[in-house]
Amino acid sequence: MNKQKSKYFSTAILMDEALISLLEKKEIDYITIKEICAKAGVNRSTFYLHYESINDLLDETMNYINQKFVDYFNENAREFIDKIQSSPLDELNLIKKHYLTPYLSFIKENKNIFRVSFHNPTRMNSLHRYQNLEKYIIHPILERYDIPREERKYLTAFYIRGISAIIEI
Repeated sequence: MNKQKSKYFSTAILMDEALISLLEKKEIDYITIKEICAKAGVNRSTFYLHYESINDLLDETMNYINQKFVDYFNENAREFIDKIQSSPLDELNLIKKHYLTPYLSFIKENKNIFRVSFHNPTRMNSLHRYQNLEKYIIHPILERYDIPREERKYLTAFYIRGISAIIEI
């Protein structure tokens, strides 16, 4: 990676972190570009070099959080998804401590950005993010457990509502 590209990504991370920090203190609708820039230590023109609006930053910040989430686990997410069809069923039980504890800890540590995601699903493209979770992880696991297709939507809703309950606490 060249120096220019590295600086670009470093600045983007500064703005992601600035937004997350500001979300700890106030609602997204009351955060300004000026505040984000001040918190990130960049000028307004730098913001507009990266984004057209706060919504663009929100979307990138959610992608940043999702990547942090994947990195939070010891096992590579892609490897886990690839192993769903061949793993023994007891390895697919995601309610075990070694899966659940890091997952719940991560959500708790980042609940402000997740809260924004749940309260602004259209703005944060949350539906798409959770559709991928359903499509690539939840449904294939439920299929392996021979859960009938018509029951999967209830179990998926239960799981997603559980995530939202943790975020609201």
